[in-house]
Amino acid sequence: MLKSFKIPFIPSVTVNYSLLFCVIIILFIDKVNAQKYSENFKETTESLISKAPQTYQELEIVLKPMQRDTSLMRYFANASTQKNYYAGKSYALNQLGISYRDYALYSKAIKLHQMALEAAEVNENKEFQIYSLTMLSNVYRQTEAIPSALDCAQKAIDLGGALEQPNEDVKRNLNLSLSSIAHIYRTLGQYDLAIANFKKSIALEAELGNTRGLAMNYIGIAECLEAESKLEESLQNYEKSLIFNEKLVSKRIKVLSSLGIGHIYVHQDKNNEALQIFESILELAKELGDMKIVSAIYINIGWAQLQNNQFEESQNNLNKGLELAKKYNLLSEMEEAYSFLADLWESKDDFKKSKEFFLEAANVEEIISNDRNKRYLADLISRSEAEKKNNQIEVLAKENEIINLKLRRNQNTLLIGTLILTLLTLMLYILYRQNQLKSDKQLLTLEQTMLRSQMNPHFLFNSLNSIKLYIINNEKKNAVHYLNKFSKLVRKILEASSVKEITLAEELETVELYMTIENIRFSNEIQFKIIIDEDIDPHIIKIPSLILQPFLENALWHGLSSKDGDKSISLHISRAKKGYIDIAITDNGVGREVAEKLKESKVLKRKSVGINITKERLSIFSKDYQNTFELEIVDLFNEQGAASGTEVILHIPTI
Repeated sequence: MLKSFKIPFIPSVTVNYSLLFCVIIILFIDKVNAQKYSENFKETTESLISKAPQTYQELEIVLKPMQRDTSLMRYFANASTQKNYYAGKSYALNQLGISYRDYALYSKAIKLHQMALEAAEVNENKEFQIYSLTMLSNVYRQTEAIPSALDCAQKAIDLGGALEQPNEDVKRNLNLSLSSIAHIYRTLGQYDLAIANFKKSIALEAELGNTRGLAMNYIGIAECLEAESKLEESLQNYEKSLIFNEKLVSKRIKVLSSLGIGHIYVHQDKNNEALQIFESILELAKELGDMKIVSAIYINIGWAQLQNNQFEESQNNLNKGLELAKKYNLLSEMEEAYSFLADLWESKDDFKKSKEFFLEAANVEEIISNDRNKRYLADLISRSEAEKKNNQIEVLAKENEIINLKLRRNQNTLLIGTLILTLLTLMLYILYRQNQLKSDKQLLTLEQTMLRSQMNPHFLFNSLNSIKLYIINNEKKNAVHYLNKFSKLVRKILEASSVKEITLAEELETVELYMTIENIRFSNEIQFKIIIDEDIDPHIIKIPSLILQPFLENALWHGLSSKDGDKSISLHISRAKKGYIDIAITDNGVGREVAEKLKESKVLKRKSVGINITKERLSIFSKDYQNTFELEIVDLFNEQGAASGTEVILHIPTI
């Protein structure tokens, strides 16, 4: 009888206690299945290892019935390791990784897939390298480790592109990588890129005749189009998915497509039709056992009923969806349910309860944002440490090679002297390169942090909420106008974040868009003007990208948000002393001292990190100029000595 063997090379991980029950189930199934297959699996393993097939299909034919049995896959992985059968080892480790991934044990899954990749690389087996990279990308995407997910998917595609005649399994994995990249772009809000990759995947899935892949890719396109408010096009793609599903009869695809169609119907004020769809798929979703979908359906039913002014029914269904979201820790669904409950109580003129639910939604949204940022930073740190480790290994290898040369040629003094000189030169070059890379990395980190501060979730959430109000109020022209402004602003910020310097004219266009969007929140009360002296051509002057917005944001939220009466911000660009221009940002707010006191009294405090980041960036940029960037902050007072605003002056070197 086979026993459950422990692989010595699989590191142990700490399992979340909420998943302990799932692990117990896995172990119980392992034991039952091990007994079921114990009589012949050892013989099967020995036969496979002796024949040593090198393709996924050859192994899949034999092992598919047992591939979700973690006990047997461990045994097969151990046996393959002992016999140096790397294809079998890679196959088994990938199957183990998939099993752990399905139980949300992502850290364990990542380590298993990485080990599978290493085994495939030792054997130079491109097919299993592509398969391992595809599985890694999938797990990284689920944990929102976006850089690693993109990196693995792109590596898989590059490897596949180098193959002259890839087999069907390779093509399927390449399609999965394309689809994974598309989903990553969708998560990042880069819908055009996401749709382009979904379409590439559709073309390849059509060649393979993979109906399920076609249906899922059309759902992905539909979700992107819906996010872009292209509702009719989105609807067409959801319907295409359902057409493909007529052959598959997949409950999951039917539920996902129908849920999307119902969601669009609510946007189109077809609330009754939407309710019929939501109610028709509720039982199917429960049969799937996916509580995330069930929770989403209840919330969407409540949303549609809210639009029909069916307040009691809406409240009941929103609460059902919220309870499921809390039970299974579904943060996105919790945030959505709280938001709709806030709208519901506002519609019932109970503004106190509405505010409570709005604050709950804001708290959950902040948790989601913080969690996503932590995972993103953890991924960057992990990648940085891996690169550092590889660099250390390379340096050690070079040092070892030099030592060996010295030992072999110790009788030749001239050669030894030459080697020492070469070593010193190399070390100096490495130190120079490390210093240069450190500076570049610091600048890149600051630029990434600046981008996140420019595109922070509060700003995006508030902007989209404001636009949503125009849509709800049927102010189509205003909605389209501000949505266009918002999309243009996001595009400009993303474009500017990819370059070190832009023209002053481009920077001014970006801040003008930003002020237009933010002014919605202030009911267009803020008077914003840009003054450029006649002797200045903003199309010629170059400045570091995205440096003005943090000061405008500071003026808005700390200077003007608490002020009554007239509110104004001016941006004046003038020629200063030789080699400089001055950019002065002046507001008529409450002043820094009052703003600081108000900030301390608030429960929810806005963190102003953008200005500190901008100062650090300017300090680094100064290295490339004869003169340095200078920042001056002036407190303004009226004739009575009371605070009347703040002026920030940036002294920008032009040579």
